Amino acid sequence: MADGSTVRETIAFDDFLKVDVRVGTVLKAEPFPEARKPAYKLTVDFGPEIGVRRSSAQITHHYGLDELVGRKVAAVVNFPPRQIGPFMSEVLCLGFPDADGHVVLVGVDRAVPDGGRLF
Repeated sequence: MADGSTVRETIAFDDFLKVDVRVGTVLKAEPFPEARKPAYKLTVDFGPEIGVRRSSAQITHHYGLDELVGRKVAAVVNFPPRQIGPFMSEVLCLGFPDADGHVVLVGVDRAVPDGGRLF
């Protein structure tokens, strides 16, 4: 199922290693009124190796623009860029659905440097 309610097929560890998940700090959060579903435009710093990337994130239910700046987020940084209306989304910020299907961002609970890779 596409909603994540069932466990997917087993994959090899090498398949997991292909997905590059990094931590970054939100530098800027802006409204995205042109998006079909409510979303924000995020500018995220992933440190010197990856640099600054942008993302469209459907996180408006739980997060206000003012509380996102300075927040650590986890994102897939090696998907190809995706055009979302007039905006090019370069990374996929990660989250889990709450009981109503609204996105809750994945975060870290200790200080880590931007660009750190998930393992």
